[in-house]
Amino acid sequence: MKNCTNIRVRYKETDQMGVVYYGNYFTWFEVGRNEFFREMGYTCEYLETQGIFLPVIETGCKYIYSAKFDDEIIIETKIEKMEGVRLNLKYNIIRKKDNLLLAEGFTEHAFVNKEMKPVNFRKKFKEIWDMLKKAENEEKN
Repeated sequence: MKNCTNIRVRYKETDQMGVVYYGNYFTWFEVGRNEFFREMGYTCEYLETQGIFLPVIETGCKYIYSAKFDDEIIIETKIEKMEGVRLNLKYNIIRKKDNLLLAEGFTEHAFVNKEMKPVNFRKKFKEIWDMLKKAENEEKN
């Protein structure tokens, strides 16, 4: 499963040349991640009420072309890999008007509790784990 979220680049996200500041891509990854979970029927807020947190433990971004003020952007989000207490998400940032790949990135998360201790998510939330694994496998096939 892949989630596609559309946004428009706001003026405040750009520098004086109208080019998006590089740090904003990580904000867009967060938007994509939240929409990905929402589309699956489980918001990040819901997981937190269940005592599950997903802190980012690693992230990266490869910038290919610049996004600019007023561009319509598609944030593609999908599960790259899910194993043990880790979840890896992949993001593509695409300019809508010409379908040009502007950037690709990733975030790696850990399933932890409020005390930041690893949680056996597969055991505690088997139904959600199975849905996420299904989404992961759909993208591989």
